[in-house]
Amino acid sequence: MKTNENRSPATAPAKVPAKKAENFTVKDGETPWTAAEMEELRGELEADAVHLKEEIRDAEQEIVGLLRDGGDGAGNDQADVGSTTLERDHEMSLARNASDMLDQIERALSRIDDGTYGVCESCGNAIGKGRLQAFPRATLCVSCKEREERR
Repeated sequence: MKTNENRSPATAPAKVPAKKAENFTVKDGETPWTAAEMEELRGELEADAVHLKEEIRDAEQEIVGLLRDGGDGAGNDQADVGSTTLERDHEMSLARNASDMLDQIERALSRIDDGTYGVCESCGNAIGKGRLQAFPRATLCVSCKEREERR
């Protein structure tokens, strides 16, 4: 038998044991999560994360370009400066939105890993399998989300 010191990375134990799909919370009357459903959901979240990281990188490069070129040209009139400012603010807004969505995805993946995925962070009840399949980043059940939006 190999000791931990002698294990190769391929035989070392996983850092976080995978939670069984059927152990995730669902609403009464819903079928339990299957391993295939959870794997598909995880794949979608991971693919979205990759896409958002690319969007953020592209937006940051665009912002750098706008900031670099913003001071160029002594002949820029107010309309040119205003247009450049509007474009820069738009890119910054896109990057901020993508970053927020990436944070939500990473939080969802973390909740899958620790077994709390599908539990409302406000009331502790099930979020609902259908809601999570439609919006996998959800952290609140429908009633808690509606209450939050009314505030």
